[in-house]
Parts: sequence; structure tokens; C-alpha cells
Amino acid sequence: MHHPAAIYSQRIKAEATRLGFDLCGIAKADFLDEEAPRLETWLKSGMHGQMNYMANHFDKRLDPRLLVDGAKSVVTVLLNYYPKQQLPEGDDDYKLSKYAYGEDYHFVIKDKLKALLDFIRAEIGDVGGRAFVDSAPVMDKAWAKRAGLGWVGKHSNLINRQIGSFFFIGELILDLELEPDGPITDYCGTCTRCIDACPTNAIVDPYVVDGSKCISYFTIELKEAIPNEVRGKFDNWVFGCDICQDVCPWNRFARPHQTPAFAPHPDLVEFTKTDWEDISEAVFGEVFRRSAVKRTKIDGLRRNVAFLGKDPD
Repeated sequence: MHHPAAIYSQRIKAEATRLGFDLCGIAKADFLDEEAPRLETWLKSGMHGQMNYMANHFDKRLDPRLLVDGAKSVVTVLLNYYPKQQLPEGDDDYKLSKYAYGEDYHFVIKDKLKALLDFIRAEIGDVGGRAFVDSAPVMDKAWAKRAGLGWVGKHSNLINRQIGSFFFIGELILDLELEPDGPITDYCGTCTRCIDACPTNAIVDPYVVDGSKCISYFTIELKEAIPNEVRGKFDNWVFGCDICQDVCPWNRFARPHQTPAFAPHPDLVEFTKTDWEDISEAVFGEVFRRSAVKRTKIDGLRRNVAFLGKDPD
């Protein structure tokens, strides 16, 4: 007789695949002892900039048992978003991070995770748990790493040998005992392509990203004017930035996603520089109706576009 934890784990992974997730791994719900000192140092250095939410719930961020009573397992899923057709990224195009092409990933993954939780309850019984997508103090990459789904690269994103790094991460924290997967090795080696390519030098040390210097931070999280000292360094990124992932050799294994919701709005495919510069409330509302781009609001987007349009002093 196989241990029920092993059987449950296999069933959960099979259902995750059926629901369209690319990978699924399991870790024991423990205190994140490795991450604790690193998170503390990172926050003390102010590398979270104005992302004040990163400093909240410090204890919960490091211990899933404070989020779900009696938590025993963290089930982590990956969902690829690498596009079939990339939007133009020439010298004369404004660039949009690939994760924001289609429908906001929070909705897409939350729905699939809820379906996975329903399946677990139907198959196994009264399991307590919660689904998380980037919406609560859960350290996604740490859990994915513990579940053997990849390693954290020098650019601080999770990298998987089979599919690269263009994927979203979500979790179920459950009070169900499952069979954990072990972590895997770091395969960055001596490569420093991401560090060398970052135009704002946000990767201050291997594996340490100063969030407050990152183009994604400036174009999405920062609520005020973008500082002058980074003028001319944005390489035309208008929302987010993919440079550190684009240059990573592991992304030659990236394959187009199979999630129709992540396809770009047809109008977005035709967007020119002028369309970005002249964007109206109506166009913004339609093209980005269900998109993560709504996070900046139209004023944020206009600020970003105006910032790119100005010449460095």
C-alpha cells in the first residue's frame, strides 16, 4: 500500500496538468529560514523603494502556518506566458513586458487554483486551504524553489531548465500532508548576462536586485515622477521590462504558452509609437480592460510615455 500522501500528491499534480498548469511541485509548509535574513537585509537597505507592502506582514511572509491554520503543505504551480507572437520591439517601438500582453494573470491563475482546490476537496475530503497569486504575503519564488520547480537566478527570477523563466507562480497552502519534492541545483554558473544587460544597474550583486532601481518598479510601482538620473536609460520600456529575462540563455527553451486568455488584444498588436503617445481614456479602457497594465492607470502610462519621449539632459 502506497502512503496516502504520495498518492494524493500524484493526483494533485495530474489535475494541475489537466487544468493547464505547466509544472506543479510540493514543499513542506515550514518557516523559510534561508529567506528570513535575506528579506530583512533587503528591506533594511530600502531596496523595496515605495513598495511598502513588501515590508508588511514580515512574519506571515516567512511562515505559511500564519496564513492557513495547521498548514502542512505548499503546492506551487507555474503557468507559462511566453507569447506566440511578440509585439514589435524595434528601436522605434515602445515596449510592453510580455507578462502584460493579455488578461491579468491574477484572474486566470486564481480561477485555475480554485478549480484545483475544489478537486482536492472532492477527491480527498474536507481540506483547509487558500489559493494565492501574488496577492498576499507569500514568497512565490522561495516556495517554487523549495518545490524543485527551478532555482532563483542572479536576476532574482525563478528559472526552470525545461521552460526558462517566462511564467507566473501561484500557490495553494493546505492543511493536508503531501509528499514534498526536493530542491534542485542552481544552474547559473559563471554567467552574468542579466547583470551586464540591466540598463539601470538594478542587479547590484548576483542574486540581489535593488527593486527601487528596476525599470519595472519605475514604470509600475512608483507613484510619483520618475527621477531624472534614469532618463534615457529605459530602452523604450513603457510598462515593465524583460531585459534580464530576454538575455538569459535558459530562455532559449521558452515555448509559446497554451493559454488563450494571455493572447494580446488585437488592437495592441497594431499599436504604434503614436498610439501610445496619443492614448485616450476610451482606448486605454478597451485595450487594457482586463490587463495588468491597468495597475499604472492611464496617468501612470502617460507619465511613462512622456518620460521616454524626453531627451536626456
